[in-house]
Formats: sequence, C-alpha cells, structure tokens
Amino acid sequence: MRIILRVYLSIVAAIGIAGAVHSADPVTFGLQDYRGRQHQMSEYADRPVMVLAFLGTECPLVKVYGHRLQQFADTYADRGVVVLGINSNRQDSVTEIAAFARQQQLSFPILKDLNNELADCVQAERTPEVVVLDAERKVRYRGRIDDQFGVGFSRTEIAASELTDAVGAVLAGREVAVTYQPAEGCLIGRMRPTDSDSTVTYAGQVAGILNRHCVECHRAGEIAPFALTDYEQAAGWADMIREVTRDQRMPPWHAEPSAVHFANARGLTAEEKDLLNRWALAGAPAGDLNSVPPIPEKAVTSWHLNAEPDLVVSMGREFQVPAEGEVKYRYFEVDPGFEQDMWIRAAEIHPGNRAVVHHVLIFAKPPEEAKSAPGAGGGAFLAGYVPGSIPMPLPDGMAKLVPAGSKIVFQMHYTPIGTPQTDESSVGLYFADEASVDHVVITQEAINTKFQIPPGDGNFAVKSESGKSPVDVQLLALMPHMHLRGKSFQYAVRVPGAEPQVVLNVPAYDFNWQTGYRLAEPLLLPAGTRMHCEASYDNSADNLSNPDSTATVTWGDQTWDEMMIGYFDIAVSRELTEAAPKGRRPRVSEVDRRKARVVIGRFDRNKDGVASRSEVPEKLHPLFNRLDSNRDDELTVQELAVGIKLLQQ
Repeated sequence: MRIILRVYLSIVAAIGIAGAVHSADPVTFGLQDYRGRQHQMSEYADRPVMVLAFLGTECPLVKVYGHRLQQFADTYADRGVVVLGINSNRQDSVTEIAAFARQQQLSFPILKDLNNELADCVQAERTPEVVVLDAERKVRYRGRIDDQFGVGFSRTEIAASELTDAVGAVLAGREVAVTYQPAEGCLIGRMRPTDSDSTVTYAGQVAGILNRHCVECHRAGEIAPFALTDYEQAAGWADMIREVTRDQRMPPWHAEPSAVHFANARGLTAEEKDLLNRWALAGAPAGDLNSVPPIPEKAVTSWHLNAEPDLVVSMGREFQVPAEGEVKYRYFEVDPGFEQDMWIRAAEIHPGNRAVVHHVLIFAKPPEEAKSAPGAGGGAFLAGYVPGSIPMPLPDGMAKLVPAGSKIVFQMHYTPIGTPQTDESSVGLYFADEASVDHVVITQEAINTKFQIPPGDGNFAVKSESGKSPVDVQLLALMPHMHLRGKSFQYAVRVPGAEPQVVLNVPAYDFNWQTGYRLAEPLLLPAGTRMHCEASYDNSADNLSNPDSTATVTWGDQTWDEMMIGYFDIAVSRELTEAAPKGRRPRVSEVDRRKARVVIGRFDRNKDGVASRSEVPEKLHPLFNRLDSNRDDELTVQELAVGIKLLQQ
C-alpha cells in the first residue's frame, strides 16, 4: 500500500510526543479500506471538513464510542463533513476490521494504515482518537471525542464535546478553542524498530510471563477483550502491556501487601515488570518462535471449577441491554425448586454476555423473606462475579446452607457498549453431602447505612463494625463493596484483649473490580471478636467516576448512590450452631436484619454498629435484657432480629 505524507515539521520523528499538532502544510494520503478499495485524499476535495477517527477492533472504549461516531457521521454528512476510520494497529487484520465494522454497524469507511505512518504523521496515540482536518487538510484538533467515557469511568452526561465543538468552529470559519485534549483508551499497536541486540524476547521470557499471569483471561472465549496467545497479538499490545503493568492496573489486584496471604493473589514481580518494559522499548523482538513455551491447556469443560455443576440456574429470561445510557441495577428472582435444605460447596457464575456484564451478585433468599419482598433483591450473599474473578470452592468440610424453598436472586449490573445487546446469565451450583459438612459458612457484614457524603468532599470517612462473634469462628474471605465514589477500604479484626489487626487494606478501591479476597489459610477468631471496617469516599470533581460532585450522597442501591458494606465469610462449627434447641433458633431473613439495623441506628450514638446498655433509655432495660442473648450489655443486629422473632412466637 502506498502512502504519501507531507507535513511542515518532521512529525514522524516525534512519535509519542503529547500536545497539539501544528502543521503548515496539508496532510495527504492514499490508503485502502478493508474491502480493498483505495481512498485518495483528492476524492474528498470538495468536503470542508475531514475527521480521521483512529480505531482498534478490540479496544473496549472504541466499542463504546463506535455508535456515537456513526451518529456523528450521519448528522454532519449533509454539511459536507466526511468521517474516515483509521486502523493503525499492527495486530488488526483486514478480516478483523471487516468483522468489527459489521458488528458495530459502522457504514463509514475504515482504512488500514500499514506501518502506522498516518498515525505517526498526525501524532495519534490511542484508540479512539480523532483528528479534525479543515478544507486545506491542516490539523485543527486532535484528541478525545468527548469526556463521557474513559478508562475505568463513565459519566451520565457529556460536559465537554471537543469533536463537535472543533468541527462546528471549522465549519463556521472560527478558530478552534481547544486544539488538543488527551484521548483515553488503548495505545495504538505500532510497528516499532526492533533492537536486534535485545536480550529480552517474546520467545525467551515474555511468553512465559504472559502464560503465568495473563492468558487465563486473555485467550479466545474468555473474558478479556483481546487474546495474548501468540506473538503477533502480544507484539501489537506491547506498549499497552508496558503501560498497564507499570501503572499496576494489570494484573488486577488491589490489596496492599500484609501479613495475611490470599489464595487468589495476583501480581508481577519487579523482575517480570522490568522484562516486559524492556521488551516493549526494544520494539517487541520475537526471538526464536520455535522455542515458545506452550499455552497452558484449557479445561475441557466450560466451567473454571473443572467439573459440571450439579444444578445450573438461569436468571430466567433474556434482558435487553441498550446501546447507550446508564442501566439501573436489575434484579431477577428465580425458583430453583429446592424442596429440602441444600448445602453449597461452590458456585460459579457464567455471564451470558461478557461484553456488557459489569458484575453479578447472587443471593439466596429464604422463603419467609421471599414472601415479604418478592423481586426486590435481598437474601444471603452466595457468590459474585466480576471480569477476571476466578471461582474457588470452599475448603473441604465447609459449605453454605440454603434453606428449602429459597429463591435465587441475580443482581445484575450492565455496561452498554455502543450496540444493542442481550444477556441471560446463569449460576452453576455444586452441592455437598450434608454428612460431609462439619462447618457452616456464613457471609457476615459490617455495614453502615447512616452516612451523608458532603458535596465536593474528596476524603470522607465512614466506619462500620460487626457485632461480637458469640463463638470461635474461622475467617475465610473478605469482599468490600462501595460504588463510584469509593476510594479506600480497610478491614481490621478486634480480638478481645489484643490490638486491632489489619487483615485487608485496599488503598485504591476500584468499582470496576469487585474483588473478593480469599485467605490462603483460614484465620481463627476467638469468641468476642468484631470486624471493624473503615472506608473513604471521593465526592470531588477530581474523581473522574463521580456522577455528580455537587450532590449530597446517601445510601442507595444504584451506582449514583453509595454503599458501605464489608462482606466477610466465616466458618462456624456445626456442633456450635446446632447446640441450642431447634425450637429456640428462629430463622431470620435479610428483611428482618434490615429492620433491626434501623432500630439499632436510633440508639447507636457512637456509631459502632451496636446498641450498648448505656445508649438505651433505662425504661427499655427490661426489654434489652431479654434481647441481649449473650449478656454482654451490647445488642447486635442479629440479636435484635432473632429476639424479635422469639417475642413474636
């Protein structure tokens, strides 16, 4: 393919330099589209404005903006504006570009920029990125399309629309107010000069690193947006690999190192990061491709747990995900037909459409709660899914109890990707024989619903604390949950007579990765232990994910509201849970607990999550004594919920 590029300055030599493009001479080119048709600049001579939109077939942000670019092209066609898609990625073939255009329903031409010469000329760095050329084909604007979507954030409304503003100014004969605005998205997969003397190669070191840390997700049929299972794929993403590993965005892991070790911990060593960095800077040399280590084998079954589940429960119907906009949390309640108590040793969630499923939470709603609040969420936490999460079975002899008659509740969070989509997710349940279960696993929570985050506050603190454990338990896992303003989260266990011990610190919480942290070895917590959680929130304009920095934010289900929940799994000996007479152990639901929290909150002056005797009026002490089952002069949410049930009986 022949390409002629003429610019006043030698821009090609300035690859990667950020800033506005200043060109005295026009840009000219001749490029082929994915159908093989040659496009010359001269055929668009009568068009007053040309928009070059740099795209990649696998970049998630490109898929979000594809529909918007098509709408822009359609809207401005009558005014003489032409939009040309440009693909400069070395890893994207013309076949893949054709499939991408068809799937995204793009009718404007997409041209293949071999050797990224056009991208180098106009200094395009990422996808999606647009370059606006005037009638003389001089660069008038380069950068993002608008400010609504970026890496790790999405806003409900557009505040700055640089592409529309730049094109409008050129059509009106005005100066463009903003000539450059850095683009979010994926780095263009450039052809780089290769250092033949490099001691770091794909075959020698890089393939092994990718096999150990990346291809579990970055392979065909898995959750990552692109594969890293061969040299061409990896080389095309070399600059992006360097960036995300340097910035510790990949592999996704947000816990600060501590004395507590986690079974699902991810991360690269300093040496591995250095090797990836050197490989990218050397132009991604291949090495001896005949000696590349084999890709780890993928399990024959489609389930990560390497066994077919005992029961697969679907959310019951297809959900239509719109092309754009914010989708509220959706709840789907399904009857799995449990006629007896079931013991769950593992659960694996299968998103029906990985492209749009942001995360899934599965709850088991017992019959008494199902009757009182049908289809409104609730229930005991059973399992969760986020991109990159790998399901793990509970330790031998441990299982969660799901009472007979329970409903399965799917809490679904969807992210539109620019084209209409459908989803029908499911969960696979793995049962345990009751005779083999010696410990009941219970998901507890340290929760605070009584907070108000002031407008503009960039570091608002919220604390919560669980009730005292009445018996010895084993701590198995932790999962912090906040929304878009969540900034940090810390768990600490408070053992009687000892200093608090931090068991998890997440200094940079990311709503896009609802990570659960599974302890490598269960941690024994003696009776009387509390779980103390501290979270911080960023409600300032500096938080790019913030839906509205002028709002006072309170508790709520939707992402523009906030939550403060420290989920944690504990294992309790069945001997202890079954020691009390069954007739005196009423089953309480999440609805019961929510009501109890409201009552506790009325008396809990020091906001420690419990109502102490000193906080309750003296005239209520007789009732307090009846509800305080462990006689520790503190009333927990669980004690109150159980006590109310007993009093009702």
